[in-house]
Amino acid sequence: MERSVGLYLLVLVVTLRYTTTVNGRAASPTAMDLIRASCKTTLHASLCVRCLSSYAGSIKGSNADHLLAKAAISVSLNNTKSASVFISKLGRVSGIKPREYQAVKDCISTMTNSVASLSQSVQELDQMARTRGHDFEWHMSNAETWVASALTNQNICARGFDDSSMNGHVKNAITSRMVYVSQVTSNALALVNRFAVRHRKGIRHP
Repeated sequence: MERSVGLYLLVLVVTLRYTTTVNGRAASPTAMDLIRASCKTTLHASLCVRCLSSYAGSIKGSNADHLLAKAAISVSLNNTKSASVFISKLGRVSGIKPREYQAVKDCISTMTNSVASLSQSVQELDQMARTRGHDFEWHMSNAETWVASALTNQNICARGFDDSSMNGHVKNAITSRMVYVSQVTSNALALVNRFAVRHRKGIRHP
């Protein structure tokens, strides 16, 4: 009986060692491990994980942090474009109040700027992947600035409907959409900032 127990424990130990090592090396954290660890630094962690989980297959290698930051911006860009189209359609709804129309018009302008800023930040990350040293830091700083600018424009759009005189369907539809978009962009900014800090410290693990 004791011999059977001893044999079982030996097999268990060998199995655990095998599952945690590959060719003598510790198994690398999975992409989802990186996503979960990274999203903990954002204000909306569960939303962050949910949005980025579909990108897990492409987030790997020594530049995983870079790919994660780019994925987060891509999520923000896609949602911002969608929100911009949605808001534009609301501006053509019949019976819209004059003040609502002006707020929608202003919102369309700021959202257009937001889309442009996020598109620019993606370009900066692409440039960053091909550069090193001072140029890398310059592109990194630009990417952070562009995402922050996009978030600012989204908040300006939402604040345009603060007046209670605009309470109603149009206001509710836009503000609820903007809450989601701004949360996604806030997460993207946090992950870009995280990537910047980790790169400067030479960190390569979650």
